[in-house]
Amino acid sequence: MRFRIQPSVFCRPVPMRAANERFVDLGLPRRVWAVAAIHGDKDRLMALHDHIATRFNVRDRLVYLGNYLGVGSPDNEAIIEELLAFRAALLAKPGMETTDIVHLRGPAEESWQRLLRLQFAPVPAQALEKLLAAGVEPYLRLYGVSLNDTRSFARAGSVAITRWTNQLRLAQRLAPGHEALMCSMRRAAVTQSSESGAQRMLFVPAGFNSSRSLEDQGDTLWFHTSSFRVSCRGASPFARIVRGFDPNRDGVDTDDLAVTLDGGCGFGGPLVCGCFNAAGHLLEIVAVGGPSAIDAETASDEDHSSSHAFDTSDAFRDRTSEMAVSA
Repeated sequence: MRFRIQPSVFCRPVPMRAANERFVDLGLPRRVWAVAAIHGDKDRLMALHDHIATRFNVRDRLVYLGNYLGVGSPDNEAIIEELLAFRAALLAKPGMETTDIVHLRGPAEESWQRLLRLQFAPVPAQALEKLLAAGVEPYLRLYGVSLNDTRSFARAGSVAITRWTNQLRLAQRLAPGHEALMCSMRRAAVTQSSESGAQRMLFVPAGFNSSRSLEDQGDTLWFHTSSFRVSCRGASPFARIVRGFDPNRDGVDTDDLAVTLDGGCGFGGPLVCGCFNAAGHLLEIVAVGGPSAIDAETASDEDHSSSHAFDTSDAFRDRTSEMAVSA
């Protein structure tokens, strides 16, 4: 038996620590668990949740970095259910707050939000193709919409597109918890500076332009194509900048101020999660399933790190922790 949840719990609002429509204030956490792009791999997400469940403590934060669903995955609806159920299970533990768990909008989720406003695009058909390239297709499939119908509506007039997008909104609203979860998603999450002088940590979906402030990033957070690097560590206001999706699929990179956690989950690689302390040191890197170089690497960060790699074998699926949420 794993996480259980009543349907009414799915529909509860997900308040933020601060009233910010764009960014989440993580406060002063003890540790931050950052989950890379999932891309529809339910089994690996469940395994990762089981691992985190035994380790997550008061003043920890859990940040999902976006791109939850996968193209062609049969488990996309189950992914949403798992995310919501695990959130409820963690919140049932003493001392936990709703703001301890954060979901960011990845490129796919941002594309879905833009699709719901397709009628305002100058050339809707062209805008649709860009959204499909950015990963919106799984959300269409999730609500039973075909690509052929989508392309047909995109070529219709603005009135027809508006009626169609209203139908998409209704489908999302009727799925328990979906609309509340989507509305809770933010662009990025950032910690506060500590009294000891430790710099903030920044968590983003896919990109960051170090020449701009966080408020001026714009589409860079989702659709950044240049190198994910920070040129000067001393000049950066952040101790770490962590992303969950790499559009170039170059693998996990934990060696610099700019950290990539995308191990290729959903494309044959592992689901990766990094655990950071308040100073931005990488304490642990968890890789769930799939062949990947990081399975054999030690996540070294000023002697503060360790490596923990595991797979979804039968032995691991003997759950070490089961949590039930009552009504």
